[in-house]
Amino acid sequence: MELIQEHPDLAAYLAADQAIDHEHPLVRETADAFWTATAGNAYAYAEAVFAFVRDAIPHSADSGDTRVSWRASDVLATRNGICYAKSHALVALLRARGIPAALCYQLLADDHSCSDSCSSGAGACPGGSNPVVHGLVALRLPGGGRWARVDPRGNKPGVDARFSLDVEQLAFPVRPDLGEVDYPGLYAAPHPATLKALQDSADRPQLWENLPTAL
Repeated sequence: MELIQEHPDLAAYLAADQAIDHEHPLVRETADAFWTATAGNAYAYAEAVFAFVRDAIPHSADSGDTRVSWRASDVLATRNGICYAKSHALVALLRARGIPAALCYQLLADDHSCSDSCSSGAGACPGGSNPVVHGLVALRLPGGGRWARVDPRGNKPGVDARFSLDVEQLAFPVRPDLGEVDYPGLYAAPHPATLKALQDSADRPQLWENLPTAL
């Protein structure tokens, strides 16, 4: 699949905004620590911050945390978030060190959307069997010349996302026969539908009711 930049200028994928707040002291402090630990190697840094967001910040459906975070700095502070929020955190950490990063999305159905959104024993999935938009990240390393998608959602049985710039290893490979879709757009800022769902939800149960079912 060809990924399509929303903006032709790569500078848009380094910018800060209300959700990708990589000028926040906590984001800068976290980025600086990983940059030092990886000796300023862009590839090693990108892999390290990916693993950190994937593994050290639990997806709230897995952890049972009912708080809703959406700013990158809040995701780092609370160590909590769903796929959209965790993607904001990873994009912020990448941009903090000059690595262009974009938000991108999939439309997932049935058991894939359940795997992303429902916690064990939580009952019915949001919207029953309706599709749900899932968020992930694309990055472009200096000299790489191409975008690569990675998914920091968080691994668990049946989900094994890894940092790979050559062959994608995402949390949820799409199944076109079930109507699942890889959206090709690379967004410099969170999609309005996903950001609105986060901002309008007082807690995670309400968020499940607000999750977008299409872009």
